[in-house]
Amino acid sequence: MSAPNTNVKSQEKKHKFPLWGMVWSVALALVLLVGLVLWMTASGNEPGDNQPIDGSAATQPQE
Repeated sequence: MSAPNTNVKSQEKKHKFPLWGMVWSVALALVLLVGLVLWMTASGNEPGDNQPIDGSAATQPQE
């Protein structure tokens, strides 16, 4: 059931700041996500690190 007297323009004015807050929070989340992806890409393992995925063989000393 909808409201009987809905004035979209006045509701838009009343909700301007919360809507902008939501827009800015989504924008900040996207910037942080891009930063995380770039940081993970830049700090990844280089070929020849000799580290197996499970870490069992290369970390134990040879006898």
